[in-house]
Amino acid sequence: MKNPYVPQPATIKEVKKETSDVVTLKFSLDSGNLNYKPGQFLEVSVFGVGEAPISIASTPNQKEMELSVKKVGSVTSELHKLSVGDKIWIRGPYGNGFPIEKLRGKDVIFVGGGIGLPPLRSLINYMLNNRKDFGKLYILYGARTPVDLVFRDELEVWRTGKNVEVHLTVDKAVEGWTGHVGVVPNLLKKIKPDIKKTYAVICGPEIMIKFTVKALLEMGFPENQIIFTLERMMKCGIGKCGRCNIGSKYVCIDGPVFSYDEIKKEQEFRL
Repeated sequence: MKNPYVPQPATIKEVKKETSDVVTLKFSLDSGNLNYKPGQFLEVSVFGVGEAPISIASTPNQKEMELSVKKVGSVTSELHKLSVGDKIWIRGPYGNGFPIEKLRGKDVIFVGGGIGLPPLRSLINYMLNNRKDFGKLYILYGARTPVDLVFRDELEVWRTGKNVEVHLTVDKAVEGWTGHVGVVPNLLKKIKPDIKKTYAVICGPEIMIKFTVKALLEMGFPENQIIFTLERMMKCGIGKCGRCNIGSKYVCIDGPVFSYDEIKKEQEFRL
């Protein structure tokens, strides 16, 4: 039986600086391929430093995989130092991923905050690559300032897509910014979805998720049509260490993707 704690080596193929504290690493396994779904995550390690859980930002049809990494600690700081040809080690993929079959034929509202966009990007691009299988896409995304917006080139490409709306906001405007200013949930006021056939998919800071869920419920969205992905300190990734529990659930195996009706009874998510 394969030891689930033993990582596989991978080689960095490209490094793209998104913002002052976010880079996107493109890599491939040194042997074999990973089968994964949008919404799953990897345990990524730098030998001699440690390991960290990071959501997959690429789509399964890509030859190489991508991770977008925000510099927040020792492991992520080391990942920011990597160059093309350097090695990382990975375990996974872990987690349940987004419920793609439920979303087929539906309109989807994506609500992302800050570094919460990369997991959504995986699903957005999956849907754009399989356009006939999904309805209208609304992409609502915000960051602290305009320079903190990730995937800026891609946001412009998405904006030109058929049956796609993109709305951006920042907490603090700078000279030259002509877009919306304010918190991400306020962008919901800019769209007019058909709630009966629309799902909402959210990723970002938990406080943003809670306010977005509250706003969606006030709009009349059923609890099972509100989906979000969470981040916790998922040390093992396989439900053994207990670091990532929320009440009776483990984010690493029961999530990281949940619908609101699945988790609303847990103390941390009671509105």
